Amino acid sequence: MISAVVYAILIVVAGASGAIFKPGEWYKDLRKPGWTPPDWAFPVVWTTLYLMIGAAGWIVWRVDGFGIATVLWGAQLVFNAAWSYLFFGIRRMDWALVDAGAMWLTIAAFIVLAWPVSPVASLLFVPYLVWVSVAFALNKRVMDLNPEAMAAVRTSS
Repeated sequence: MISAVVYAILIVVAGASGAIFKPGEWYKDLRKPGWTPPDWAFPVVWTTLYLMIGAAGWIVWRVDGFGIATVLWGAQLVFNAAWSYLFFGIRRMDWALVDAGAMWLTIAAFIVLAWPVSPVASLLFVPYLVWVSVAFALNKRVMDLNPEAMAAVRTSS
């Protein structure tokens, strides 16, 4: 059986994407809506969410093994890790938006399919769904407010 340590390692690997592909000056210079969370909120929220994501995955694994909820848990983690690379790494806000949409769908599907396995695991994902909803809207709004940044990336690729 897979231990909690494996889930912790997977979470750290996914979270490392955000540490490797940081916002930097490019993001700082973009126009953002007034409802953008303050910079300090991102590491606080993500640390909390990663703990909850890891716990939820491990709980479902212990009860259900390699079922569809576990597959969805893995899929959302891949989308999660890809987002920072897409948005900050290669500055493709459009691709990051598609990724955020796929992440949202896999999180929502996990919540539904994990419920019969473990309501606790399912509920641990609810704040994550809320945060990704905000992140999706923020991604879209920043993209809309900065068409020149999008045009520059498209012409350079």
